[in-house]
Amino acid sequence: MPHYYQLGEIPKKRHTQFRRPDGKLYSEELVSTEGFSNLSSLVYHVHPPTAIKEAGTPYSVAPKVALEKNIIHRSFLGFRQPTDDDFLKSRRIVFTNNDLNVALAAPRHGTNYFYKNAQSDEVIFIHEGEGTLRTMLGNLDFSYGDYLVIPRGTIYQIDFKSEDNRLFIVESHSPISFPHRYRNEFGQLLEHSPFCERDIRKPEVLETHDEKGDFKVLIKKQDTIYPLYYAYHPFDVIGWDGYFFPYAFSIHDFEPITGRVHQPPPVHQTFAARGFVICSFVPRLYDYHPEAIPAPYNHSNIDSDEVLYYVDGDFMSRKHVERGMITLHPMGIPHGPHPGAVERSIGKKETQELAVMVDTFAPLKITEEAVKLEDPLYHKSWIEE
Repeated sequence: MPHYYQLGEIPKKRHTQFRRPDGKLYSEELVSTEGFSNLSSLVYHVHPPTAIKEAGTPYSVAPKVALEKNIIHRSFLGFRQPTDDDFLKSRRIVFTNNDLNVALAAPRHGTNYFYKNAQSDEVIFIHEGEGTLRTMLGNLDFSYGDYLVIPRGTIYQIDFKSEDNRLFIVESHSPISFPHRYRNEFGQLLEHSPFCERDIRKPEVLETHDEKGDFKVLIKKQDTIYPLYYAYHPFDVIGWDGYFFPYAFSIHDFEPITGRVHQPPPVHQTFAARGFVICSFVPRLYDYHPEAIPAPYNHSNIDSDEVLYYVDGDFMSRKHVERGMITLHPMGIPHGPHPGAVERSIGKKETQELAVMVDTFAPLKITEEAVKLEDPLYHKSWIEE
């Protein structure tokens, strides 16, 4: 997380008496990951967050794997995924391994229930749509190009302003952070980082609901959804402070790192986690050496699978790119520009491409949902025409 933050009312000293206007104590909750060793926040509820009235029947949402192993380049047309009224049902996992899930979603509506992912941090990239992410720690408005970073254990709802929504989602089984090389020993983003704390949008509106009832919370754990019904509204938080909270970062605020000759993919890195990184490709000036070749050089993914999600703009290194398309270039074999792209790139001054890349350090499994969207001829697209 970027830095310490406080919202709402909190007592002067932690773990001390903090009373409601009627004299009863507020209920203090420590929310943290990786035991007590990672980021945490202290949250103060009007009512105890433990009052479960009923437990519904759990059901599996485990991805169904079609291909356990793969060594050919593949392409998937993400916008062919059908829409769905329900936010959770619209989420279809396309790739998975022990470190993460990669999913697409095309929800027409938000949630009338509450949701908590108890097994993964979520990074939701907003390709199309706008609305409000409502959480127990406050609200965040979002629009095209936003990354919504939601730590595991955060209870939330999501509202959309229209029915036209397209999302690219990464579920991380370890905490999402910023790359170490962007931070000093105190966690502050350094001057060479392609973004800074001013670019991080934190919750600003805290809705405190003092309500009794039957509040349905769908909790995901071990690839299973557990419906629990709570006696009090999950958003009954009067205040909180700490380092654990959801935030938004716009891909449009990523400042590209350029050079005299072509820069390697790590200069685009935005987020880090165990076993993978997330990168942002944004409009930028090309290399300025007089004999520079702007097109990327061929490279072998010996230690990583590369997932590239195409958002907008022209990609001079590829043929037949469309919005929402995903390419998977697996570890073990080289890939690079399509035929003719290198020569065409010479003399070009800038690119308007916009894309999100996920590089994993363990092989990805391809799901049945991905196979439905596949372009079966993509691996032959490097053949000279």
